[in-house]
Amino acid sequence: MEEVRLSPLRQISVKSSLSGRSTPRGSPRVHSSGRTPRRGGGGGGGGAVQWFRSSRLVYWLLLITLWTYLGFYVQSGWAHDNENKVEFLRFGGKLRKDVVHVDVAKSKGMGSVANDTSDALVSVTTGKDDAGVNKRTDVSLSKKDDVASRRSLSSRRKTRKASRTSRGKQKVTKAVESKALEDEQDPQLPMTNATYGNLLGPFGSLEDKVLEWSPHRRSGTCDRKSDFKRLVWSRRFVLVFHELSMTGAPISMMELASELLSCGATVSAVVLSRRGGLMQELTRRRIKVVEDKGELSFKTAMKADLIIAGSAVCTSWIDQYMNHHPAGGSQIAWWIMENRREYFDRAKPVLDRVKMLIFLSESQSKQWLTWCEEEHIRVRSQPVIVPLSVNDELAFVAGIPSSLNTPTLSPEKMREKRQTLRESVRTELGLTDADMLVMSLSSINPGKGQLLLLESVTLALSEREQEAQRNHKGTVRKEKVNPSKKHRLRGSSRQVQSVPLTLGNAAGRQKQELKLLLGSVGSKSNKVEYVKEMLSFLSSNGNLSKSVIWTPATTRVASLYSAADVYVTNSQGVGETFGRVTIEAMAYGLAVVGTDAGGTKEIVEHNVTGLLHPMGRLGNKDLAHSLLFLLRNKDARLQMGIQGRKKVEKMYMKQHMYKRFVDVLVKCMRP
Repeated sequence: MEEVRLSPLRQISVKSSLSGRSTPRGSPRVHSSGRTPRRGGGGGGGGAVQWFRSSRLVYWLLLITLWTYLGFYVQSGWAHDNENKVEFLRFGGKLRKDVVHVDVAKSKGMGSVANDTSDALVSVTTGKDDAGVNKRTDVSLSKKDDVASRRSLSSRRKTRKASRTSRGKQKVTKAVESKALEDEQDPQLPMTNATYGNLLGPFGSLEDKVLEWSPHRRSGTCDRKSDFKRLVWSRRFVLVFHELSMTGAPISMMELASELLSCGATVSAVVLSRRGGLMQELTRRRIKVVEDKGELSFKTAMKADLIIAGSAVCTSWIDQYMNHHPAGGSQIAWWIMENRREYFDRAKPVLDRVKMLIFLSESQSKQWLTWCEEEHIRVRSQPVIVPLSVNDELAFVAGIPSSLNTPTLSPEKMREKRQTLRESVRTELGLTDADMLVMSLSSINPGKGQLLLLESVTLALSEREQEAQRNHKGTVRKEKVNPSKKHRLRGSSRQVQSVPLTLGNAAGRQKQELKLLLGSVGSKSNKVEYVKEMLSFLSSNGNLSKSVIWTPATTRVASLYSAADVYVTNSQGVGETFGRVTIEAMAYGLAVVGTDAGGTKEIVEHNVTGLLHPMGRLGNKDLAHSLLFLLRNKDARLQMGIQGRKKVEKMYMKQHMYKRFVDVLVKCMRP
């Protein structure tokens, strides 16, 4: 209850209402309509005073309004009057010590000079006062008019705001640029036909339409009765990716992570470089990626039963982890997928500290052990050979029995669908049934030998053209003229006709063309200068450019394998470490042409599953002859494809790889 004093002699208690109004007891009720109360004793003026004094909300609103108006009035006067402004800054004749003014010259437009409407010139002088303690800033303002002053104030405000905004933008820009430099290695060329001439694909949507199935529908492929499943169930694994490009090592690590997850393990991925296009695929497969590659990744790794590093490039992380956790080497199985000396030199400081080394092929293992002997490095245990395999998705589309088969999608049914897919993709590529499509899918760099492949295709096309000209000259025959009719031809303008016969068109056969499909355009592992060199070579050989098709980097390669006839692995140096694409091509019944070195030599049997040739430019002529042989002998290349498919089913399926992985788990994993 609140007390409202009505007069010096009388106090009346009142009740406060929710609306802010209060009515004194025994006093006349005041209506919101403002009508005169029924009691006339107090008069109209007294009732209004009582209403005003009792309506406290209205009173405070009026006070706030007046205060606000007064504040705006004073501020407006200060802003538009330089003299008052100076007095305000002085606080009674003394300048504030924290106010510093700079010379301002107003300019219009970009970089223009101050003109007639420039505002006041501010001069700054700083010194000590008479006591020698406080600093004094003398400000002299030269004002032309009110308009100039207002423009000066507005200009300063905009300058401060722009400077704050630009600093914020600079910070964001630097952060983005540093992130881009981390993720990108080389600026990629525009992925257009203007750059590559003939860029087609990928054909993932066409796969889904023809096959009526998508790898996105998979729900796990673990063999529940296998030893691999029994060993990894409820265990923790950390997989270290050196990058996320669509190349052999990252894709193999991603598939290993998916298999571990489907078998009941807990998997965390440490990604050292996020350049590439696999991050979205990791998310789709629900593979957890550790947020950083430092302290948090080390803590995660310490809790793991086994750490699997998937490249020699992981050396720096392994070294830092073992410095952080000295006993951590006993947790690490290092799956090395490179076979060049520079990778060994990078990895040798920690080769003898990890639990086990895993290699892809016998030739790679022998090469690394030889280098270790030269450098007097003793590894902790005998290396294990775990070759790669054809994943279930590709095997399923190829018509090879896999865990994805169902009664409605049997291997026989999938072979029929694959034939339909082949016809559809070849139509998109502009090929006929008689054309031979030669394919090479890998990152574009000198080690893969794509430029040498272009040179070999040029030789093959040139030799075929010369052969066609020889055949044309040998088959041209003049029309024989009967001697009894010679006199009829004398003096006539009739010319002797010739009948050209071409081998490609004899007996109504469709002409054969050699076409080359190259990938993977846009891969982060491509060397841009090398790509430019290849494009320059094509531009200087106009006829060759008509026979070359480019395709973007993609994980949906079943359509490309289905459309091809021959696969080329032209790796240089010490050859291909293993050749994941080699066994994938063999699974789709393609004859393989490869260099006689490295893992390719172990996989491809010469004249059985494919043809081998020497490395370097010395092998260009042999490569060209191999392509021409397969072009002329369709039955031979089909037979090589059949034999290659049988070898893959026998040695390079998923169950074969994970059976070998069991040895790694038994020897390395914590009990």
